[in-house]
Amino acid sequence: MDTLSCLLDGPKARGAFILKSVFAPPWSLRIEDRAPVSVVTMVRGDAWVLPDHGRPVLLRPGDVALLRGPDAYVIADRPETPVQIVIGPEQRCNTTEGEDVTDSMALGVRAWGDDRQLGSSVMLSGTYQAPSEIGRRLLTALPVLLVRPADAGHHPLVQILAEEIGKDEIGQGLVLDRLLDLLLVGVLRAWLTAPESGAPGWYSAQADPVVGPALRLLHEQPATAWTVASLAHSVGVSRAGLARRFTQLVGEPPMAYLTSWRLSLAADLLREPDATVATVARRVGYGGAFALSAAFKRVRGMSPQHFRKSGAAPATQQFTTTAQTVVLDR
Repeated sequence: MDTLSCLLDGPKARGAFILKSVFAPPWSLRIEDRAPVSVVTMVRGDAWVLPDHGRPVLLRPGDVALLRGPDAYVIADRPETPVQIVIGPEQRCNTTEGEDVTDSMALGVRAWGDDRQLGSSVMLSGTYQAPSEIGRRLLTALPVLLVRPADAGHHPLVQILAEEIGKDEIGQGLVLDRLLDLLLVGVLRAWLTAPESGAPGWYSAQADPVVGPALRLLHEQPATAWTVASLAHSVGVSRAGLARRFTQLVGEPPMAYLTSWRLSLAADLLREPDATVATVARRVGYGGAFALSAAFKRVRGMSPQHFRKSGAAPATQQFTTTAQTVVLDR
């Protein structure tokens, strides 16, 4: 399995908050829901996305934007339109005067807004409530705002989502989740493969004839008792050569990368209801529950048990990136 497939196997929508919003200009929403990542696309009309940390971008119909939390942002018909509604945690919506309009502005199945006649602005949005820890390695590398234009190939999928979002049939939530995943993966894949897009080093490294095979071994066999020497032997290079090249291309030494990968896998597995710390430890390459707990607490600042109970990413894991806004070529 290639590096991207391994990483994208994690962030699957599970009951994502998916909504069609309909507005008559002027309109402006401030999003403060602190969601890990949201997908936004316009079906009709244009909209400006104004992140708190990043340059504004104009979205046209069919453009797909990924917005990485927890930073807040504004979506409006025009940059100068004053904010009218603030969307907070759990998707509660209040006017700037404090009036709760979450229910009063509902327009039917997964529809919300101020214009029942389908005004000039129709927006689709999907919010991932809690991406898996495997996906978090990818999400932490994302810019605050990433946009793939419609003419890059997404417009048909946007239309399918627009048609499906208002249906209330058996399994409809699952259908919408998978459509959202396809939009997300398409944008991520375009970003990672675009030249000079700011994609992380570990993705580019998979094409390297030495580091690429090493990454695949670490991803596919995390429970193996790897050392730099055994990994170097498996890919046919010297220990020093692998360590130097891996660190140069990936940005961290092989064993540090392996530790991070194992703990990301462990965090994902800990969310399974029947998993124990001991069984998770064995599956990701630790000798027992104590060894995993010590590593988990050292790197993530909390025990596996605490992590499982909290159901949230540890505070020590921060989202950092040098690229704040990336717009792929139109």
